Amino acid sequence: MIYYLSHLILSMISAIGFGIIFNAPRKALFHCGVVGMAGWFVYIVMIDSGVDVVHAAFSGAFIVAIIGHIMAKRNKTPIIVYIVAGIIPLVPGGTAYDAMRHVASNDYSNAIPLAMKAFIIASSIAMGLVFAEVLVQFILKITKELQSRKNPTI
Repeated sequence: MIYYLSHLILSMISAIGFGIIFNAPRKALFHCGVVGMAGWFVYIVMIDSGVDVVHAAFSGAFIVAIIGHIMAKRNKTPIIVYIVAGIIPLVPGGTAYDAMRHVASNDYSNAIPLAMKAFIIASSIAMGLVFAEVLVQFILKITKELQSRKNPTI
Protein backbone atom coordinates (compact mmCIF):
# COMPACT_ATOMS: atom_id res chain seq x y z
CA MET A 1 0.00 0.00 0.00
CA ILE A 2 2.75 2.45 0.93
CA TYR A 3 4.56 1.41 -2.25
CA TYR A 4 1.67 2.56 -4.47
CA LEU A 5 0.99 5.63 -2.36
CA SER A 6 4.60 6.79 -2.71
CA HIS A 7 4.43 6.21 -6.48
CA LEU A 8 1.21 8.23 -6.70
CA ILE A 9 2.59 11.14 -4.69
CA LEU A 10 5.93 11.27 -6.49
CA SER A 11 4.41 11.01 -9.95
CA MET A 12 2.01 13.82 -9.10
CA ILE A 13 4.87 15.98 -7.85
CA SER A 14 6.90 15.33 -11.00
CA ALA A 15 3.98 16.17 -13.29
CA ILE A 16 3.26 19.36 -11.36
CA GLY A 17 6.95 20.26 -11.43
CA PHE A 18 7.13 19.92 -15.18
CA GLY A 19 3.86 21.82 -15.46
CA ILE A 20 5.60 24.68 -13.68
CA ILE A 21 8.67 24.37 -15.93
CA PHE A 22 6.47 24.45 -19.05
CA ASN A 23 4.51 27.47 -17.74
CA ALA A 24 1.17 25.73 -17.39
CA PRO A 25 -1.52 28.00 -15.96
CA ARG A 26 -1.50 28.04 -12.19
CA LYS A 27 -5.10 26.78 -12.00
CA ALA A 28 -4.18 23.76 -14.16
CA LEU A 29 -1.17 22.55 -12.15
CA PHE A 30 -3.11 20.29 -9.80
CA HIS A 31 -4.96 18.78 -12.75
CA CYS A 32 -1.62 18.23 -14.54
CA GLY A 33 -0.51 16.31 -11.48
CA VAL A 34 -3.66 14.21 -11.48
CA VAL A 35 -3.18 13.36 -15.16
CA GLY A 36 0.45 12.36 -14.61
CA MET A 37 -0.45 10.38 -11.52
CA ALA A 38 -3.19 8.46 -13.32
CA GLY A 39 -0.91 7.53 -16.22
CA TRP A 40 1.87 6.45 -13.90
CA PHE A 41 -0.51 4.44 -11.73
CA VAL A 42 -1.73 2.45 -14.74
CA TYR A 43 1.88 1.95 -15.83
CA ILE A 44 3.20 0.78 -12.44
CA VAL A 45 0.25 -1.55 -11.77
CA MET A 46 0.73 -3.19 -15.16
CA ILE A 47 4.49 -3.53 -14.64
CA ASP A 48 3.92 -5.09 -11.22
CA SER A 49 1.42 -7.49 -12.81
CA GLY A 50 4.08 -8.76 -15.21
CA VAL A 51 2.95 -6.89 -18.32
CA ASP A 52 5.69 -5.88 -20.76
CA VAL A 53 7.03 -2.35 -20.30
CA VAL A 54 6.04 -1.37 -23.85
CA HIS A 55 2.39 -2.31 -23.31
CA ALA A 56 2.38 -0.63 -19.91
CA ALA A 57 3.81 2.59 -21.37
CA PHE A 58 1.23 2.53 -24.17
CA SER A 59 -1.60 2.08 -21.66
CA GLY A 60 -0.27 4.79 -19.37
CA ALA A 61 0.01 7.24 -22.27
CA PHE A 62 -3.48 6.29 -23.45
CA ILE A 63 -4.88 7.09 -20.01
CA VAL A 64 -2.92 10.36 -19.86
CA ALA A 65 -4.45 11.45 -23.16
CA ILE A 66 -8.00 10.40 -22.26
CA ILE A 67 -7.93 12.12 -18.87
CA GLY A 68 -6.15 15.09 -20.46
CA HIS A 69 -9.04 15.44 -22.91
CA ILE A 70 -11.54 15.32 -20.07
CA MET A 71 -9.63 17.92 -18.05
CA ALA A 72 -9.17 20.17 -21.09
CA LYS A 73 -12.87 20.07 -21.92
CA ARG A 74 -13.90 20.57 -18.30
CA ASN A 75 -11.48 23.43 -17.58
CA LYS A 76 -11.59 25.03 -21.06
CA THR A 77 -7.81 24.76 -21.37
CA PRO A 78 -5.77 23.44 -24.30
CA ILE A 79 -5.12 19.71 -24.01
CA ILE A 80 -1.39 20.15 -24.55
CA VAL A 81 -1.13 21.67 -21.06
CA TYR A 82 -2.20 18.39 -19.48
CA ILE A 83 -0.59 15.93 -21.87
CA VAL A 84 2.91 17.44 -21.79
CA ALA A 85 3.07 17.57 -18.02
CA GLY A 86 1.22 14.29 -17.56
CA ILE A 87 3.40 12.25 -19.88
CA ILE A 88 6.67 13.15 -18.13
CA PRO A 89 6.59 10.33 -15.53
CA LEU A 90 6.36 7.78 -18.35
CA VAL A 91 9.35 9.04 -20.35
CA PRO A 92 12.18 6.45 -20.33
CA GLY A 93 14.87 8.94 -19.33
CA GLY A 94 16.85 6.51 -17.18
CA THR A 95 17.12 3.99 -19.99
CA ALA A 96 18.17 6.68 -22.47
CA TYR A 97 20.75 7.97 -19.99
CA ASP A 98 22.19 4.49 -19.51
CA ALA A 99 22.41 4.05 -23.28
CA MET A 100 24.31 7.33 -23.69
CA ARG A 101 26.57 6.48 -20.75
CA HIS A 102 27.54 3.25 -22.50
CA VAL A 103 28.11 5.13 -25.77
CA ALA A 104 30.40 7.57 -23.97
CA SER A 105 32.31 4.60 -22.58
CA ASN A 106 32.63 3.05 -26.07
CA ASP A 107 30.56 0.08 -24.85
CA TYR A 108 28.35 -0.18 -27.92
CA SER A 109 27.28 -3.76 -27.33
CA ASN A 110 25.41 -2.65 -24.20
CA ALA A 111 24.37 0.74 -25.58
CA ILE A 112 22.44 -0.50 -28.60
CA PRO A 113 19.89 -2.67 -26.72
CA LEU A 114 19.29 0.12 -24.20
CA ALA A 115 18.85 2.71 -26.93
CA MET A 116 16.43 0.45 -28.78
CA LYS A 117 14.46 -0.15 -25.59
CA ALA A 118 14.21 3.60 -24.93
CA PHE A 119 13.16 4.20 -28.54
CA ILE A 120 10.50 1.50 -28.46
CA ILE A 121 9.09 2.74 -25.15
CA ALA A 122 9.02 6.32 -26.43
CA SER A 123 7.29 5.12 -29.60
CA SER A 124 4.68 3.24 -27.59
CA ILE A 125 4.02 6.41 -25.57
CA ALA A 126 3.50 8.35 -28.80
CA MET A 127 1.20 5.64 -30.12
CA GLY A 128 -0.84 5.69 -26.90
CA LEU A 129 -1.36 9.43 -27.27
CA VAL A 130 -2.33 9.10 -30.93
CA PHE A 131 -4.73 6.20 -30.36
CA ALA A 132 -6.47 8.10 -27.58
CA GLU A 133 -6.79 11.17 -29.81
CA VAL A 134 -8.29 9.07 -32.60
CA LEU A 135 -10.74 7.45 -30.18
CA VAL A 136 -11.83 10.82 -28.77
CA GLN A 137 -12.31 12.30 -32.26
CA PHE A 138 -14.30 9.21 -33.29
CA ILE A 139 -16.55 9.49 -30.23
CA LEU A 140 -17.06 13.22 -30.81
CA LYS A 141 -17.95 12.60 -34.45
CA ILE A 142 -20.49 9.92 -33.54
CA THR A 143 -21.96 12.10 -30.79
CA LYS A 144 -22.28 15.02 -33.19
CA GLU A 145 -23.92 12.80 -35.79
CA LEU A 146 -26.40 11.39 -33.27
CA GLN A 147 -27.29 14.89 -32.10
CA SER A 148 -27.84 16.04 -35.67
CA ARG A 149 -30.22 13.09 -36.22
CA LYS A 150 -32.15 14.04 -33.07
CA ASN A 151 -32.43 17.69 -34.03
CA PRO A 152 -32.52 17.91 -37.82
CA THR A 153 -32.08 21.40 -39.19
CA ILE A 154 -34.90 22.69 -41.35
